Amino acid sequence: MSRICHIELDDANLPPPTPEIEQERKVAMFDLIEENSFILPKRDDRIAPDGPYRVGLAIREKRLVFDVQTEDNKPAAEFHLSLSPFRQVVKDYWAICESYFDAVKNLPPSQIETIDMARRGIHNEGARVLEERLEGKAEIDNDTARRLFTLICVLHFGG
Repeated sequence: MSRICHIELDDANLPPPTPEIEQERKVAMFDLIEENSFILPKRDDRIAPDGPYRVGLAIREKRLVFDVQTEDNKPAAEFHLSLSPFRQVVKDYWAICESYFDAVKNLPPSQIETIDMARRGIHNEGARVLEERLEGKAEIDNDTARRLFTLICVLHFGG
């Protein structure tokens, strides 16, 4: 049961998302809940409560905040990550996404595929950065990292 059963984004202070960003968010949240791996390891001789977990993601005071609770809303962990390691990869990701969204409307499939491959490469880099930043705090698999990175990008969009 080491998984996320609910994910919530604190986007109250963000501008309304574009339809493309809203679609990215919906797909990432759906896919994340359908299949993920999220383990809270033992830290400082404290054993973490068992999952499944409810995870809240927010940006507060220029930090990425993971608020992790048990399924019955009891605090399980909270960690704050610097946004600095994410800034460039998020910027690159949204730039390539804009190119991709435009390409889908105007270019032939072969050119769309090339842009999509670049987009996936940047997305993988963002997932790798997230996995590194969560080391010792939470253990996640690559697919979970990719979906969480998408949600971090959504939060960054307005920030």
